[in-house]
Amino acid sequence: MSKFDEMMAKYTDALKSAGKSAIDGDLLNKAAKSLGPSIYLRDASMVSCSDQKELDRVKANFLSKKLGMTDNAAMDAAIKSVCDEYKSNQRLRAVFYYLLLQKLGKTL
Repeated sequence: MSKFDEMMAKYTDALKSAGKSAIDGDLLNKAAKSLGPSIYLRDASMVSCSDQKELDRVKANFLSKKLGMTDNAAMDAAIKSVCDEYKSNQRLRAVFYYLLLQKLGKTL
C-alpha cells in the first residue's frame, strides 16, 4: 500500500468517526491531492479551529484561491459549520477541505 493510500484510509476512517457513512471517494481523493506533499507533514496536515490565523489561511488559500469564492459571509459560515461538525482533537486538513466542499456543493 502506498503512502497516499494509507492517508486515504486514514481520511476515510476519520470521516466514519465523524458520523459520515456515505463518502464520495473521488471528492476525498481530489481534496487530498490538492494539498500535495503537505498531507505527509504533521503540522501542515492539520487545521486548528481555535487559531483564527489558520482559519483565515483556509479561507484565503482554499476557498478564495482554489474555489474562487468571494462571499466572505458564506466562507465564514461554511468554515464555522465544519469546525462545529468535525469535532476531533486532530482535524485532518484533507478531511476538513472535503467537508467544506460537500457543505458548499463544490468540487475541484
